[in-house]
Amino acid sequence: MTSVLIWDLPTRLFHWLLSSGFIVAAVISLLLGDDSPLFPYHAIIGLIIALMVCLRVIWGVVGTRYARFGTFVFGPGAVMEYMKSTIVGGGKRYVGHNPGSAMAIFALLALVLAMAITGIMLGQGNESVEDLHEILAWVAVGFAVVHVLGVAFHTLRHRENIVASMIHGKKDAEPSDEIASSKPVIAVIFLAIAGAWAVGLIRNYNPSTKTTTLPLIGTVLQLGENENESDGVKDHNGNAKHDDD
Repeated sequence: MTSVLIWDLPTRLFHWLLSSGFIVAAVISLLLGDDSPLFPYHAIIGLIIALMVCLRVIWGVVGTRYARFGTFVFGPGAVMEYMKSTIVGGGKRYVGHNPGSAMAIFALLALVLAMAITGIMLGQGNESVEDLHEILAWVAVGFAVVHVLGVAFHTLRHRENIVASMIHGKKDAEPSDEIASSKPVIAVIFLAIAGAWAVGLIRNYNPSTKTTTLPLIGTVLQLGENENESDGVKDHNGNAKHDDD
């Protein structure tokens, strides 16, 4: 076997941007709390990584071989066999995602989208989903921790640095396993779309009312407690509206 390209650049960028964004958003929300002046930014980050997940879903259908979901959809039997082989040794080696990481990936993608949906509902005043949103966040943190521990255990058990492979994109495999291109143009498009979405959310953010407007969509979301709400009601743009307005 030789070192060959397995992970394309869009997949690697998504992995690290989602990981870092999730960590920052979780720290702000779960550790600093909603009284922190940074709290609205956890929502903005959440909206950014939600769009990235949507782009990843598209890439999971049309992307390169090991980025496509079809290559790492495993049944319960395959998952159990992988878990057993991880502990006792032996078992099948996976060039792309193994059943353990695949399960964590699908769970985290679903949880991020669910948190985004409930977060948007909260931003529109639906307080009934607040507890569900927080539960989803803690469940996502749990899956992330288990995923990291699983990666560490796999690395030690099989002496395969899968973290490094997600940085440079290469793994020891047969030449026939190599993908043809790292797809740098797609990576640039991915960054451009995600970057434009992020810039729009931040540019539309109003610190005085703690609201932002979704780019192109026009929906106004409340990202935190509006300190001006006690002085009057808000207009359709999320700005405080006083009795004499």
